[in-house]
Amino acid sequence: MRFWSPATLKSLVLPGGVLLLGVAILLYSGWLTLALPALSFLYYCAIGGGMLLAWRFHSSRICLSLLVLFLAQQAVGFFGVQAQQVSTAVQIVAVLVPVNFVLIALMQERGFTVASMAPVVLLLFIQSITVAVLCTAVEQKPSPGLHHLAPTVPLPRYAVVVILAGAVILIARYLITQKPVDSALLWSLCAASLALHFTGTARTSTMYWAAAGCILAVSIVENSYLLAYHDELTTLPSRRAFNDALLRLQSPYSIAVVDIDHFKRFNDTYGHDTGDQVLRLVAANLARVTGGGQAHRCGGEEFMILFPGKTAADVVDHLERLRKGIELSEFRLREGDRRSIPRGPDRRNQRTRGRASKGRAIRKLTEQKPAEAAILSVTVSIGVATSAKAEMAPEVVLKAADKALYRAKENGRNRVETASPIRGDRAKAAGIA
Repeated sequence: MRFWSPATLKSLVLPGGVLLLGVAILLYSGWLTLALPALSFLYYCAIGGGMLLAWRFHSSRICLSLLVLFLAQQAVGFFGVQAQQVSTAVQIVAVLVPVNFVLIALMQERGFTVASMAPVVLLLFIQSITVAVLCTAVEQKPSPGLHHLAPTVPLPRYAVVVILAGAVILIARYLITQKPVDSALLWSLCAASLALHFTGTARTSTMYWAAAGCILAVSIVENSYLLAYHDELTTLPSRRAFNDALLRLQSPYSIAVVDIDHFKRFNDTYGHDTGDQVLRLVAANLARVTGGGQAHRCGGEEFMILFPGKTAADVVDHLERLRKGIELSEFRLREGDRRSIPRGPDRRNQRTRGRASKGRAIRKLTEQKPAEAAILSVTVSIGVATSAKAEMAPEVVLKAADKALYRAKENGRNRVETASPIRGDRAKAAGIA
């Protein structure tokens, strides 16, 4: 897996990083002239609207993250301008926020069930009580100068270390999951840390708190888009994205249809978990296709690759390189994933015979060395077709690519076949153009 691909970095920065950068520019440029009540209203809209979206889309992790932000902001603002208490609250909250965000990132999404929400809500309640008790116990000095906050509240070194450690964990978590929620937690943590640092400047702090809430709320929309336009198993763009891309194509262009050879046999022999691993292996290779192609998973073991502005002659070498890369990719099957007994009517008889020779089987196992993981061969067949005229419908090109794919399977599979040039009269005869 290519953790640091341009697409991964782009999705990490967008939209949370850009939103936070925009807020910082507005604050330091002086363009933001809204009064504090208006900024407070914006903050509560971000928190309330985000929680509403989280409830509507069954995102308990985002809802809990917004609750953490709300409790953190309330803990700091509860003590008004009492310098020692505010400073203590900032120090404690600066540790609790990253810790809670990391815990939420490691949670599994289980919706709004009592079993999943109650322990976390109880933990946040205990934390709130602890913060209130510790801050109230701070002795207030009579010096009037200490009752006025400085523009910035310096975070202690240990709090900075915890924040940085939390950010590193969230980055690693995002690189593993590639989920917008984990990216949003990272940038929301950055915004919350800046809000704590500028606690003495009410407008700046409130704006950063609002940004932290907006980042989390926007991640729900981003995640919904990802589910709608990307395949969850392979992370490739889905059929909906493929259909949208077809509408934007301009001649010349090429469409390649990729099908995994004997995929049903993988599922029947080794199980659907192994089949899913095969799909991920092929998808990982398709995602790195050269020649300007964009791969999509359109269902089952079938994939499509679009090559805008390219003819079949331009992309054949790239597809051949893709085919060889998949063929040479090692797919090691774990011993526990294998089905030692084939499926079929004789399966029960084989098990019965196995009981009769139990002693011989035990002796055989003691003589055998530990079995190594089996290496499965995964190959694909590819058919490619090119548009001949600007007015030709993409459906015609797709049908020609399908025919080329069938020809590749008939000729022995694990090969690339190019469709014959499509003429305008043939397209009209098909009743599509």
